[in-house]
Amino acid sequence: QVQLVESGGGLVQAGGSLRLSCAASGRTFSSYVMGWFRQAPGKEREFVAAIPWSGGTTSYADSLKGRFTISRENAKNTVYLQMNSLKPEDTAVYYCAGNPGSGWSNWGQGTQVTVSS
Repeated sequence: QVQLVESGGGLVQAGGSLRLSCAASGRTFSSYVMGWFRQAPGKEREFVAAIPWSGGTTSYADSLKGRFTISRENAKNTVYLQMNSLKPEDTAVYYCAGNPGSGWSNWGQGTQVTVSS
């Protein structure tokens, strides 16, 4: 059974940085694309970034390019989201997700990120 466990969220001042981690377990992820999504209060869940587990081109929401960076560490089965120059509008629950090729079918429980002004 696939498990995705996020960590690293918290409260940060505007302009600060956070690094989220997603520890993946339960199977081999070499064929997966891993991603981060977020959901702010009263809003729909939105795509943040994605990275193929086996390497290749990363993708980002246009509005976040240049501030957020997704990466992976295969030896630790972990995906990261480095978030810099955080803004209050980045406040959301951030979710790690896995896509085996048929859609985003695996989700973590989420980690809260709160950016104060």
